[in-house]
Amino acid sequence: MARFSRIEVVQQMGATGMVPVFYHKDLEVNKAILKACYDGGARVFEFTNRGDFAHEIFGELVKWGAVHTPEMILGVGSVVDPATTALYLQLGANFIVSPILSAEMAKICNRRKVAWSPGCGSLTEISKAEELGAEVVKIFPGQQVGGPEFVKAIKGPFPWSSIMPTGGVSPTRENLTAWFNAGVHCVGMGSKLMKKDPEGNFDTMAIRAATAEALAVIAEVKG
Repeated sequence: MARFSRIEVVQQMGATGMVPVFYHKDLEVNKAILKACYDGGARVFEFTNRGDFAHEIFGELVKWGAVHTPEMILGVGSVVDPATTALYLQLGANFIVSPILSAEMAKICNRRKVAWSPGCGSLTEISKAEELGAEVVKIFPGQQVGGPEFVKAIKGPFPWSSIMPTGGVSPTRENLTAWFNAGVHCVGMGSKLMKKDPEGNFDTMAIRAATAEALAVIAEVKG
């Protein structure tokens, strides 16, 4: 069962402005990355459903995170069907993110009052997602859909829309400034945030620092 309400999820997405996105087949690696992002100031984290037995890893990560990163709102991304949605909700997902727009997924999330962010690539899809109850819509892949200019164009006729781009977001001042000046609610950030050392291992100290730096830039741009 979700520990955070969908209202809390949406508010925290907007307050911090960034959602780290990550998956690894090793539970211990996921724990280390989650803690690094948490220590860097992130309070919303998207675990991506991309590997065999990913749900088993997530179930353990939820229990570990409740103790070691208690304020972190942990959700799941890359979910594309109703059955998988229900599975992750049963494991404690606080929100569901999808690269597609599915009305059946919306019904399952709404029934449990869990935040749902579907992937959209047009104003029509964004409108349909909001009609189905999505508070924050995902544009994916963000850069290929049109980047910050797409968001700026959408916010003209739809100033009430809360948009989260994933894909084409990097922890640089120039990139983050462009997205937030365009009017995004928050951004999802994956591989460009997850720094590695020269041997190819994840560098948790560098990830913590990159998270803190990105959040500081976002706070400055928004403020």
